[in-house]
Amino acid sequence: MLYTEQAPSAWFSFALCGLVGIITAYAFVWISKYYTDYKYEPVRSLALASSTGHGTNIIAGVSLGLESTALPVLIISVAIVSAFWLGGLFGTAVATMGMLSTAGYVLTMDMFGPIADNAGGIVEMSQQPESVREITDVLDAVGNTTKATTKGFAIGSAALASFLLFSAYMDEVSTFAQEPLTQVTTNVQIDIAIPEVFVGGLLGSMLIFLFSAWACSAVGKTAQEVVNEVRRQFIERPGIMEYKEKPDYGRCVAIVASASLREMIKPGALAIISPMVVGQPLLGAKVVAAMLMFATVSGILMALFLNTAGGAWDNAKKYIETGVLGGKGSDCHKAAVTGDTVGDPFKDTAGPSLHVLIKMLATITLVMAPIFL
Repeated sequence: MLYTEQAPSAWFSFALCGLVGIITAYAFVWISKYYTDYKYEPVRSLALASSTGHGTNIIAGVSLGLESTALPVLIISVAIVSAFWLGGLFGTAVATMGMLSTAGYVLTMDMFGPIADNAGGIVEMSQQPESVREITDVLDAVGNTTKATTKGFAIGSAALASFLLFSAYMDEVSTFAQEPLTQVTTNVQIDIAIPEVFVGGLLGSMLIFLFSAWACSAVGKTAQEVVNEVRRQFIERPGIMEYKEKPDYGRCVAIVASASLREMIKPGALAIISPMVVGQPLLGAKVVAAMLMFATVSGILMALFLNTAGGAWDNAKKYIETGVLGGKGSDCHKAAVTGDTVGDPFKDTAGPSLHVLIKMLATITLVMAPIFL
């Protein structure tokens, strides 16, 4: 389809770019699986760390999450450079489409996790035999792995897409300013040695950490509200634990639903307003470009860390629940539950939110480019 007489072999280069994207998708899925499936060493080591207490579980989980950023970054780097060498900027776009061509399969894996998780919840609440719960526990563990792999895929595709959006931003600024921001033959003119540009980069990195902090804080505050509400209901309705009285489920759902909307106002406003504020008083477009570059790089690393650490903590708990290291109810299991509790806002709130933030920053800077000049 991409054959042209001016460049008869160009179609083959673009086909290779597409193949690079597909291989990148597969590599991301495999790496995420390795770090979050309890068949492999990382999660088993994390489970073993739980045997010496809650603190060692948290330390091992954080170190696992930090380590898990290395391979994906190498894969992204190789993919971007390979696609660019093969087909230029359009080649990178083709590689991104190659990666996204597996989206149907990835969405299927993403849906599997919540379905298996909720099935386990229904089995537990309906007091099914332990043998039934054992089956759903295995499905739930698989679901945790598939969720982690799809999040890895999401951040990989976000990285490739952000590179394209950043290039589009540079082109748009060059068109409006009638002056190139980059010169391929000489040096890049967005010079981070300029204090204002360097500060823009620092602000971009800070944005990722502050956004993640607010996202995790929102989960903590809401969890406290839910725990207090549950305690209140237990006191006022003592028959709940004996299945003689029905809890007020609606109240807990209302607390979570309202908090999820209310607590996202601040992080959302931060993401939208920051590029517009930074682009005004300093060096305009160049400072925003530095902010976008640094935010994208920091966001990719932070999202990889949060997603993988959260999934590993969850599956370390599931691994112990299969009967190893004392099984359910043991001190080791209690430490793993603490890790899982810490990991939930990591993998279910802050991590996935960063995928959106990275792409949203790129889109906002692209749309707002004319006001930065």
